[in-house]
Amino acid sequence: MAITDILSAKDIESALSSCQADDSFDYKSFFSMVGLSSKTPDQIKKVFGILDQDKSGFIEEEELQLFLKNFSSSARVLTSAETKAFLAAGDTDGDGKIGVEEFQSLVKA
Repeated sequence: MAITDILSAKDIESALSSCQADDSFDYKSFFSMVGLSSKTPDQIKKVFGILDQDKSGFIEEEELQLFLKNFSSSARVLTSAETKAFLAAGDTDGDGKIGVEEFQSLVKA
């Protein structure tokens, strides 16, 4: 499944262009712009499955750093500060990774 099966290519392009500069990524505005915050829990779970590249059931820090690349191969990697802030926002149980329920909560925040 491709991410464009769930999200529109136009919305993805617009969301990515809003955070091209280092340290300009804000997950709340990104999720909103890309249309993810208005998706169903099942659709959000499918996007989580795409982001969880090693299929561990979690999005770890390394996968988060490459978060934008899941939307476009030409997108930049997140900076260390952006990655750590994103992880801190999503990791509600403190295990150092984001599970599917945590991701759904983060998207709907």
